[in-house]
Amino acid sequence: MKTLLTPLILLTLLTAPATSGEWVSLFDGKSLQGWTPKITGYPLGENPGEIFRVKDGVIHVSYDAFEEFEDRFGHLFYQTPYSHYIFRMEYRFFGDQAKGGPDWAYRNSGVMVHGQSPESMGLDQEFPVCVEVQVLGADPGKTRSTGNLCTPGTMVFMNGELNEDHCTDSSSKSFPGDQWVTLEIHVNGNDEIIHYINGEEVLRYQQPHKDDGTMLSAGTISLQAESHGCEFRNIMIKVLE
Repeated sequence: MKTLLTPLILLTLLTAPATSGEWVSLFDGKSLQGWTPKITGYPLGENPGEIFRVKDGVIHVSYDAFEEFEDRFGHLFYQTPYSHYIFRMEYRFFGDQAKGGPDWAYRNSGVMVHGQSPESMGLDQEFPVCVEVQVLGADPGKTRSTGNLCTPGTMVFMNGELNEDHCTDSSSKSFPGDQWVTLEIHVNGNDEIIHYINGEEVLRYQQPHKDDGTMLSAGTISLQAESHGCEFRNIMIKVLE
């Protein structure tokens, strides 16, 4: 049985190095200590309009400082790369999409794993080369899976075959409105990656690699900002090696 920490408890935790076999918080509930933003068109570390901010004990993503989205895709990188681990967090969407945001980015965010370093990203690069665990929100009465797979600059094997699709839907249920959803990712180096939503397995695949064939066995973790308001809390990791 999994026990999730509440935001109140997380407020008492400090970001600490992960030790093998122990759950560790990657977010102290008070600041973005340990995290670095990279916004398209801005140098590493700049956070225009506080797109990423801490509010009420959660990481809060908002474009309320801007009249237009203007392709300000954002990623918030954790300071430590990892290889074999379990990552867990809760997320939710809220409010309206920023004006000018692409249709596909409506209630759309994600967790990037096995990613490139933020220092290696180009000034105008929109997404890191990585494996993206895509999270989506649904409107009431609509069907839309979450915990999907997208592959910016990468590919994977699935069911023994090379999967060249940019995005692959999971088998998850739909989650309409502003409810909190629990995402868990089991990352096993260059072997298998498994997605869970609210404790249920929804997708698995193997051998993540770059488009040029370079195998990926480790990399950065980052959280996305893609024009729609969203929040992240209870961000935890358990290192498996």
